[in-house]
Amino acid sequence: MRQFWRTMLRNPGGLIGLVILTIAIAVAVFGPLLFPTSPWRMVQRPFLPPFTLAGLPLGTDALGRDVMAGIIYGARVSLLVGLVSTLAALAVGIPVGAMAGYFGGRVGDALMRFTEFFQTVPSFALAIVLVAVLQPSIVSIVIAIAIVSWPPVARLVRGEVLSLRTREYVQAAIVTGQTNSWIIWREILPNALSPVIVLASLMVATAILLESSLSFLGLGDPNLMSWGYMVGAGRTVIRQAWWITVFPGIAILVSVLALNLIGEGLNDALNPRLNRNGR
Repeated sequence: MRQFWRTMLRNPGGLIGLVILTIAIAVAVFGPLLFPTSPWRMVQRPFLPPFTLAGLPLGTDALGRDVMAGIIYGARVSLLVGLVSTLAALAVGIPVGAMAGYFGGRVGDALMRFTEFFQTVPSFALAIVLVAVLQPSIVSIVIAIAIVSWPPVARLVRGEVLSLRTREYVQAAIVTGQTNSWIIWREILPNALSPVIVLASLMVATAILLESSLSFLGLGDPNLMSWGYMVGAGRTVIRQAWWITVFPGIAILVSVLALNLIGEGLNDALNPRLNRNGR
């Protein structure tokens, strides 16, 4: 564990990503304490430019709502959707990939054909259809993103399990009479988690982009302020009030960039030999 953190902190990109993500989480958790009023509340005249009033540093939108408050409350939605949908995708993809890789044969083929069925439809188009059918809400968005995100996890886990199931310690467990579930969960998966963890960090970033895109199209939760909704609401007046779109767009960009930097740092920390040989 010490070696992991040493390698992680020595990676400039990973360190920057961790700092940015920590700030984003702190804003999401403690920001509403600084802005106790609802982000939907009208606080000033519409289209107040940024840096005009001290209490409204990022100005107001077309309805006189505080842009800064919207970004802070939107951080909660984006990070929550990204984390929960990724965990749900992992909960589906890891077991499917593990069984497909370990058992192989007809079972593996059937599971991979099932996985490929979800990959035949573009992920964003499928997410739009699912949210539209389930009605826009935070729950339907999480379900839709999880459904379109688990197939890459299953394929990655299957590949890792295929390479690990012939190892000596796995064969020894089979000879000693251990059950298949015990071998998969105790012997194989712990040794296959490194690339899955790296992929998960990138999946959170992708989930944030998907949620923002859905909210931009008007398929977000109507009761929750989100960055995508703010960008979509300001696109029609971008020439008149650029800040309504630009500031939440920057928040999306910085958050996704931070998670990608963390993914690179995790890859270096969890696969030091591979990266050393590759360089």
